[in-house]
Amino acid sequence: MRQGCDGAENQRWPPWLKPLLSTSFFGQCKVHADAHKSECNMYCLDCMNGALCSQCLAYHRDHHAIQIRRSSYHDVIRVSEIQKVLDITGVQTYIINSARVVFLNERPQPRPGKGVTNTCEVCERSLLDTFRFCSLGCKIVGTSGEYRIRKKHAAINKNRKKKLHKGAAASDSEDSSTSTSGRSDKSSVVQSFTPSTPPATANSFRAGKRRKGVPHRSPFGSLMVEY
Repeated sequence: MRQGCDGAENQRWPPWLKPLLSTSFFGQCKVHADAHKSECNMYCLDCMNGALCSQCLAYHRDHHAIQIRRSSYHDVIRVSEIQKVLDITGVQTYIINSARVVFLNERPQPRPGKGVTNTCEVCERSLLDTFRFCSLGCKIVGTSGEYRIRKKHAAINKNRKKKLHKGAAASDSEDSSTSTSGRSDKSSVVQSFTPSTPPATANSFRAGKRRKGVPHRSPFGSLMVEY
């Protein structure tokens, strides 16, 4: 079943697309290292044998070759070239050096900026509202059946965790309320078993106000006994 799914996914895209996205460009050509222009920034869609320099194109005259460009150290291709051979619907385009281009692969972004309302469905890079993906690579990943299934399961697990978290928070709140009520009831019970101070009576009031009498000397205290 898995092999069937992989086969369907591979047939969905041109055979040269994934090799193109995994190719490293702008290195020096090993065959024409001594040539004036030996930078490998070309790719043959028919041969799919890696990056080529302008000198290599002499061996691919009847083939469909495209040119790769760079923007901020990332590979791009002009829309006018790629849209002839590939559906780029949903991929955000950019204008660089007066030419509209698309990026080949995703560009990691630490975090979306403030006020961002739309992001790439795969890497979450900030996008304009009318686009779904930031690059051709993200479109391949984001439109695959396996990725959609994983994303659906991730959303289900996320919602499940939210519900569990809310349930735990509600349970903690109820436990706290019950504990507080229990302490209040216990306090009232303790107070009911503690004897209260009896009210003052008239006798106790007079007893408290009575003055001490004048002390009387013993009648024999002044006698001197001689032997």
